[in-house]
Amino acid sequence: MNDDRSMGDPAVTGSGGLGHPGSDADSVASADGEMPGGTGTMTPSSRAPADGAETLTAGAGDGPAGPARGADGGAHRAAGAQRAGASRRPRQSRTRRRLNWWVELISLFALALVIMLVIKTYVVQAFYIPSSSMENTLDIGDKVLVNKLIYHFRSIERGDIVVFNGEGSWDPPSPPASSDPVVRLAGQFGHAVVGLFGISPGVHDYIKRVIGLPGDHVACCDAEGRVTVNGVPLNEKSYLYPGNIPSVTRFSITVPAGRLWVMGDHRNVSYDSRGHVGDPGGGTIPEGQVVGRAFVVLWPPSRFRVLPIPGTFTALNASSHALGAPAAPAAVAAVAALPLTWVERRARRRLGRLAGRRPRWPGRR
Repeated sequence: MNDDRSMGDPAVTGSGGLGHPGSDADSVASADGEMPGGTGTMTPSSRAPADGAETLTAGAGDGPAGPARGADGGAHRAAGAQRAGASRRPRQSRTRRRLNWWVELISLFALALVIMLVIKTYVVQAFYIPSSSMENTLDIGDKVLVNKLIYHFRSIERGDIVVFNGEGSWDPPSPPASSDPVVRLAGQFGHAVVGLFGISPGVHDYIKRVIGLPGDHVACCDAEGRVTVNGVPLNEKSYLYPGNIPSVTRFSITVPAGRLWVMGDHRNVSYDSRGHVGDPGGGTIPEGQVVGRAFVVLWPPSRFRVLPIPGTFTALNASSHALGAPAAPAAVAAVAALPLTWVERRARRRLGRLAGRRPRWPGRR
């Protein structure tokens, strides 16, 4: 204990009751305030007040300096918020433009789809050829355009290539559709969309050439092996498959009212009216089941051509009022294609304009 007190820190010697009062303070004052020359006379130190003045001045300065710095900080925060808002606005604007681009693109596609569905349902439809029964006029894999409007303006003519539904004549009727309207509409919509590509799954569509109209007497064969219609022989070499004769099977039928006698151009392999003599209608098909007239081979491009009525039917069809030249359905199809052309050009123009804006999208340079 005594050793601790004897070794105490001299800095606290100025406290009362230890050593000689004021001795340490005097030494400090003399060290600070001794006059030059070392007389030992103690005079007031000018440094202490100066130091005090500096301290007080600094303190006085600190008083108003605090609010000033606070105001500066608020200004900096406001400026930062403005910059952040300004940076957000271009991003929001770019996002809106991007969304508008997608909305317009999807709208154009939806509009094009609706127009194509309307045209496919009521005007023109593409069909895919799955068999060889119409070779060489139509090959497997060809896609033909079928005019659905033409028979609203003229009657079916001999020599027309027609697409028809065989349900109830060549094929048994399909099972009844679902009683659920949602399921039924979804199925119809799905078939309609798939039908845009020339494919109609589950549909009994056939494509053949019309030989006999209601009331016609169609027979095979005459003395030269030709098919006759009302006693007029047909010269079919221009469209029959090379090497085929008009018919191996002999037949003679008067076509019932409202029905048609149809045959394929590849007679040796075509399962046409001749093969359905035992079916309802005696092999004929109902006029009401005809979908339309095939008037052009659209695909592949190398086989693109118009499908005219062969000249051998000219005399038989002379009394008919014909839009029968292929130019008529082609003109109807061209008129029907105008809305699609407009949509396509609109979409291409819009995509071209928006393509120039893409560098301004986020992440683009």
